[in-house]
Amino acid sequence: MRPLRFVALGDSLTEGVGDPVGDSWRGWAALLAGGLAPAQATAEFTNLSFSGAQTRDVLERQTPAALDLRPDVVSVVIGVNDTLRYTFDIHAVAARLDKVYAAFRAQGAVLLTACLPDPGSMLRLPGALARPLARRQRAVNTVVHALSERHGAVHLHAEGGDWIQDRSMWSADRLHPGERGHRQLALRFHALLAEEGVATGTAPAAEPEFAPPTRSASLWWLATAGTGWVARRCTDLLPQLLTLAAAEVRHKARGTSARLDLSASHAVASALAALSVAEQPDVA
Repeated sequence: MRPLRFVALGDSLTEGVGDPVGDSWRGWAALLAGGLAPAQATAEFTNLSFSGAQTRDVLERQTPAALDLRPDVVSVVIGVNDTLRYTFDIHAVAARLDKVYAAFRAQGAVLLTACLPDPGSMLRLPGALARPLARRQRAVNTVVHALSERHGAVHLHAEGGDWIQDRSMWSADRLHPGERGHRQLALRFHALLAEEGVATGTAPAAEPEFAPPTRSASLWWLATAGTGWVARRCTDLLPQLLTLAAAEVRHKARGTSARLDLSASHAVASALAALSVAEQPDVA
């Protein structure tokens, strides 16, 4: 029998940013791969994720390559970068994820998905800036949760819990887990897969293998690669984020902030309803 095949799709989180090993990233997916099969039958692992990826990239670039590999297990953890773009559209996000999930389930793969914390809270942005991002991430999480149920995915709720507030779980940029955080994700996915009888190997260790980066190393990273990351995101997001923040302030002054949440909820419901309608067969 061929080895179990695990293919990971997504963005920098799945790429492993925050968990350096040598000159490359490792991350939760690679850690999980080591525990999917017994030691004498190591799983084949392919990581197709890349930094900055959005749901469009997963659908158009990563999914075709993954389908060619015919994975037994496939993870699709994506959506945060969509919330950080001025082009954010929950209808488009839902439609893309529905197609991706359906394609892998049609092949018979075990599908892994996850809800994620919002970037505004992780970065500790001011309320008027953080709330629009939190609203967007809640919308993505609601869609991911609903579609995960629809397609029978193994779904991890990683958007909350004590680990979010534990500083030791996070890297210097406060957006990506450090080694301890990546191990926590791998452990939680492994537990879910073990319940399904899919993961039969030893669970990843919870404690880090390497010492955390020193403060000077973290500051150096933030001043080099981290600064570049912020600059790229701000060029794309900042103008619209300021517009969204102005709307937050305006609605708060009028006492109508609930309208923004209600509008976002309606958009999510509409996006999911559109998918349900599209699945209905034509009646002659």
